[in-house]
Amino acid sequence: MAISRKDRLVIYQAFPRILTNECPRCIPDGTLEQNGSGKLNHLTPTLLKSLRKMGINTLWLTGVIECATKTAFPENQIPADNPNVVKGQAGSPYAIKDYYDVCPAIAENIDDRMGEFEAAVARSHKEGLKVIIDFVPNHTARNYHSDVSPEGTDDFGANDDSTLFFSPDNNYYYIPNQQFCPSFPLDSEGSEPYREFPAKATGNDCFSAFCGCNDWYETVKLNYGHDYGDASEHFNPIPDTWKKMLDILLFWASKGVDGFRCDMVFMVPLPFWHWVIPQVKKQYPETIFIGEIYDVGLYRSFLDYGCFDYLYDKVNLYDTLVGIERHGYSAARLTDVWQTVDGIGHRMLNFLENHDEVRFGSEEFAGDPSKVTPYLVVSAMMSCAPYMIYYGQELGESARENEGFAGYNNRSTIFDYWSYSTLRRWHNGGKCDGAHLSPQEKWLRALYSRVLNILNGAPALREGGFYDLMYANLFNPEFNPHSLFAFLRHSAHQKLLIVANFSDTDVAAGINIPAEAISFCGLPEGKCPASDLIADVTAARKTYEALNIGGGQLTRVHIAARSAVVLELKSASESSRKSKKH
Repeated sequence: MAISRKDRLVIYQAFPRILTNECPRCIPDGTLEQNGSGKLNHLTPTLLKSLRKMGINTLWLTGVIECATKTAFPENQIPADNPNVVKGQAGSPYAIKDYYDVCPAIAENIDDRMGEFEAAVARSHKEGLKVIIDFVPNHTARNYHSDVSPEGTDDFGANDDSTLFFSPDNNYYYIPNQQFCPSFPLDSEGSEPYREFPAKATGNDCFSAFCGCNDWYETVKLNYGHDYGDASEHFNPIPDTWKKMLDILLFWASKGVDGFRCDMVFMVPLPFWHWVIPQVKKQYPETIFIGEIYDVGLYRSFLDYGCFDYLYDKVNLYDTLVGIERHGYSAARLTDVWQTVDGIGHRMLNFLENHDEVRFGSEEFAGDPSKVTPYLVVSAMMSCAPYMIYYGQELGESARENEGFAGYNNRSTIFDYWSYSTLRRWHNGGKCDGAHLSPQEKWLRALYSRVLNILNGAPALREGGFYDLMYANLFNPEFNPHSLFAFLRHSAHQKLLIVANFSDTDVAAGINIPAEAISFCGLPEGKCPASDLIADVTAARKTYEALNIGGGQLTRVHIAARSAVVLELKSASESSRKSKKH
């Protein structure tokens, strides 16, 4: 089943290395041989159908492109990288050492790893799933070398003048006459110490030979023509790094990928994006570009001039939701969230989890994955924006393990070979039937499935408008604006009243729906039957026989603690016609 152009993107981010790994007893900091790895071939039709059935229409595969790793594959003539500048046994998926290759650990036949990737993309497309991968433009691994790049392609740095801090023709920034000397030893692992002379600038804009252990020391910063010495810009003629990156994007687009999640886009000059994205879309018009960005003030310029299709909304929506749970923020602050992105809200990528953030159920966020309903409903239903979940989120994976490199940090590892019990019990040897899930895990997955499916199944959520009811209820004694958030979603043929309850107590709220809201959204008035679209997974009352809308009366709604209602409003005549048909 193909995705309609009108459909919202519903994205599932997953590491193939971990998603299907069945190792039952992983060892912290364990090797590939000890802990194993999931494979691209494990993305079977059965697995893909299971994701599609859950409402997913886009698969973001993280850790596909070959990164620096402590793992050697001697039978395939692939050496390990120097372990002193690699994070974890598997390595960081954002320390790319060959932009034209696939990580060998996720292939069954390593010599055919690109073929296995292309086959996984083809299977995904057959099951109605788009596929996006990471594009990492700001930095490479400290040692970059491609052994499979197209003929005539030079490696990054191959023609650099390393005696200069900056040159428009260089791919990297150098610290002349300085040896790389971070604040930690470079000879603690392996038989050979790591040596780099002259030192290159480190990926997080550390223009020094003396970076620390909290810097992105496994990466080196790429040069796009901006001289950090005097802030001058050298974009004409087109810098060599720009051309190399365009070739890389076109290469992966030719492999069938539908788009790119672009890493740390604000660390790369905006004119590059203005140039490169249209270049790719000339040949592959439907290619999706999603930008990772953390400055609300840059959103509009990266969408308009930078040509991105979508941007992360981490510092606006996500951080506000964290604040409601962790820091006592009022739910009324969610009004500021949509106002901040008014006019571009449909181009924000919204989420509760990703590989950079703590798990929702972790001790650092909610502490209990069963509290997710109001957060899920609000983040997924406030707009027509793409929505993303992180693998295992739908099962309540809460990151309570020390996997190795980063220790116990409330996140799922991106650096280690690992396997999670939640995912193993869902995967069930490839059956993907969740037969061994606990009752709570089954309930959570059903909740996510219901919510994600109606994002495109309900016209008002897929492409409808939004109307915030908070302004009309701030002084309503029967409505607590600090723990409740109420809004309308509306399209020509569907009207929804959505109320989220972030508190720990059941609420019987009286909601003021003003006349201007009724007129603007085309709501039915009077006594209206209403059905809760998610009641079957929240144990709420499924049908309201006579919900009062307008007429100077409050609309009375019952919302369970840590829950939400998504009420489809029908006029009495509509309800009567439906009952006669049945």
